[in-house]
Amino acid sequence: MQIRDASFLMSNTRVDQCPPPTLPEYAFIGRSNVGKSSLINMLMERKGLAKTSSLPGKTQLINHFLVNKEWYLVDLPGYGYAKVSKDSRVKWGRMINFYLRQRENLSCVFVLIDSRHTAQAVDLEFMEMLGTEGIPFVMVFTKADKQSGSRTHQNVTEYMRKMSESWDEVPRHFVTSAEEKTGRDEVLAFIEDVNRQMAQTEEIV
Repeated sequence: MQIRDASFLMSNTRVDQCPPPTLPEYAFIGRSNVGKSSLINMLMERKGLAKTSSLPGKTQLINHFLVNKEWYLVDLPGYGYAKVSKDSRVKWGRMINFYLRQRENLSCVFVLIDSRHTAQAVDLEFMEMLGTEGIPFVMVFTKADKQSGSRTHQNVTEYMRKMSESWDEVPRHFVTSAEEKTGRDEVLAFIEDVNRQMAQTEEIV
């Protein structure tokens, strides 16, 4: 997929204020400081499109971007640890959960996981929720450039083993690096394929 155009559309806290659900939508979410904004900027090849920060919890709203005038990319607040108040974390959690359950054109959730760490309970619990709710998702391992390739492979393999304990079929995964643009073609090809399948389904209907 060639990114011809990617632009910020809007930010809000309510699903009913999101753009009309007429285009496929892909949401990106992960624990705070997982490298979400850097990954989005790398995928879109637009430096500064998603705001990056050294402080966890920077993203506090549902942020919509329009890509190629064909689909929406959504930057969601992170879950887990962040230097914000408990009330804010509760508010974000409600907002995220309502969005994930109610957004009718949500095609897939990209769950970002730091490849430098072993399986974290907060990630496993979040994906369990997605599975229980029947929300399609894939796993995206970030920051692969921050360690050796063998170490990344070891952590990802162990994560897949852990997932297989609870899942009959382990969700698809991608290994990425915002710095080295690793995984960019694979992630965009996946989105393009889902868009194509959805378009074909609509033609049949």
